[in-house]
Amino acid sequence: MKKKPVTYETLRKLALSLDLPGVTEAVSWGQPCLKAHGKLWFFWSPSENAPVFKVPFEERETLVEAAPDVFFFTDHYKNHKLVLAYPDRLDLDWASDNLIRVWRAQAPKRLLKAYDAGSADGLAKSP
Repeated sequence: MKKKPVTYETLRKLALSLDLPGVTEAVSWGQPCLKAHGKLWFFWSPSENAPVFKVPFEERETLVEAAPDVFFFTDHYKNHKLVLAYPDRLDLDWASDNLIRVWRAQAPKRLLKAYDAGSADGLAKSP
């Protein structure tokens, strides 16, 4: 059963609702994206009309093998630690978990320590 397809705007709102410090809206390769700590965090592939998520190569292989109806990659992305998802099949809980994990991996250690303590530059961590 197909779900209502997610859009860049759906995922942008989800990502921003996480209220993580160091997240900014930006433009990369002429397309809107979100950056975390100055690094690309989330974007949409206009050529594939699909969201693109950062994942380790091993996880990408597992995702594509276990759920080829949800996750995929193209030749353009094969040498990058990225996976695409079909917009009408993506689970938003998975997307949220991935965004948090990538944000944490990209966070400077000092910010992460303050965030985990509940005081990242005066911003309390969301409940």
